[in-house]
Amino acid sequence: MYPTLIDFGPFGIHSYGLMLACAFIAVVFVLQRELKRRGFVSEVASSIVMAAGIGGVVGAKLYSALQDGQLRFDELFSTSGLVWYGGLIGGSLAVSLYILRSPNPYLPTIDIIGPTLLLGYGIGRIGCFLAGDGDYGPPSDLPWAMAFPNGTVPTDVPVHPTPLYETSISFAFFGILWARRHRLEETPGVLFGASLILLGIERFIVEFWRINPRIYAGLSTAQFFSIFLVIVGSGFVFWMRSRSKVAPAVLEVEPPVSDASKPSPRRARRRKKRR
Repeated sequence: MYPTLIDFGPFGIHSYGLMLACAFIAVVFVLQRELKRRGFVSEVASSIVMAAGIGGVVGAKLYSALQDGQLRFDELFSTSGLVWYGGLIGGSLAVSLYILRSPNPYLPTIDIIGPTLLLGYGIGRIGCFLAGDGDYGPPSDLPWAMAFPNGTVPTDVPVHPTPLYETSISFAFFGILWARRHRLEETPGVLFGASLILLGIERFIVEFWRINPRIYAGLSTAQFFSIFLVIVGSGFVFWMRSRSKVAPAVLEVEPPVSDASKPSPRRARRRKKRR
């Protein structure tokens, strides 16, 4: 494993940071491309990702503090305590606030963002794998099991390389959404809701190979949050589709004719005689 790629004394290029930068570039590229295709302002793509990064770090740190019961000021600037679901909440709030202040429509914009969550997450997990940061699974004798002797959290025992599992599933789910995006975006909000569902499913599955503690019924905290994410995404899809069915029905109803526009009985009789 290669936690540090190039060392410059007190500074260096770390594999995890490099993959985060790659995720940033990839997501910005996809956002700009899709915003242009939809006819929206594409220059906001980098600002959206920046808002997601800042809000994500703050949210991840706060979520970690709630889990540990304390938050130290020096931990705000460390690479530890970056809990994914805390980052998702914080990043979502920051991005939502930014989009509401931008010239782009809200629902179509978050539809474009949705699949990139899986893309960026999958790239970021490559960084976790290269760094050997300890988010791998239990010992295993499978052919693809790996040891991380030089990792940030070293182990000489071959274990499940769960970061690679997450990367593979995330990329597969991103590919599914990308292939069907033209159809799903016909109803604003559905593509984003589907992205939340697949995010929850991905983490729920892989968590069975993670060594996180189980809190109830053999499930971890992340799995319960995954269930919540699937419920939220499903509810959002149902709401958006129901909303789209009601709107056309309202538009198709003919407006009532006012009494002022109705012909008087006397005028109606005159028109009848003329005919």
